[in-house]
Amino acid sequence: MPEPEPAARDARPAYKRVMLKISGEALMGDQGFGLHPPTVTRIAREVKSVHDLGVEICMVIGGGNIFRGLQGSAQGMERTQADYMGMLATVMNALGMQAALEEQGVYTRVISAIPMDQVCEPYIRRRAVRHLEKGRVCIFAAGTGNPYFTTDTAAALRASEMACEAIFMGKQVDGIYDSDPKTNPDAKRFDQISYDVVLRDNLRVMDASAIALCRDNRMPLIVFSLDEPGGFSGILRGEGTYTRVHP
Repeated sequence: MPEPEPAARDARPAYKRVMLKISGEALMGDQGFGLHPPTVTRIAREVKSVHDLGVEICMVIGGGNIFRGLQGSAQGMERTQADYMGMLATVMNALGMQAALEEQGVYTRVISAIPMDQVCEPYIRRRAVRHLEKGRVCIFAAGTGNPYFTTDTAAALRASEMACEAIFMGKQVDGIYDSDPKTNPDAKRFDQISYDVVLRDNLRVMDASAIALCRDNRMPLIVFSLDEPGGFSGILRGEGTYTRVHP
């Protein structure tokens, strides 16, 4: 893997290894369903801009643009079966993101918690760490491999296993607010907030089990807007608007 350009080395990013968590809905653009190739390409460019800084990147992508297990369960489907279907949706999204990243010249590995050797690698922690050390982006798919756990929990788990220094959560808003900024123009954005306050006030940044896992492993969480061009790389250079959730 070619080394970063000298200017990129001098940028001195704030973190050396990070987890990027995005929802499946982030990939569908204005379509309302599935993958929107221009949107996937735009996100891949954002990831490449951080990769070019010399940062090692893990990714977890949700599957809500294709199938969401909780919704299937709410409509009468058996929960375990619905969750497995949702896990397969995340594999489809991971493969789509892999194609977009490799189109940008970024070497990528899709690593699935459910073995499917024809399309991606099985999850082996030491092998995944080696991929990161070689400069490859690792996209962890199929959640934790277990029903009843969300991709938020998968992101918190894999970030801890990979010894990531922070989790970056790409949202449609530029941080955590005390109420919905889309409906309340007076909503207050937090620059920093603790995990205990997030849980106490039910701010719904991640599901409760993911937040508890981050808190217990002292993993910082950065919530930022994925729709802002250059937002991901800007934060690593000490710029931009975001909320930092600390242990």
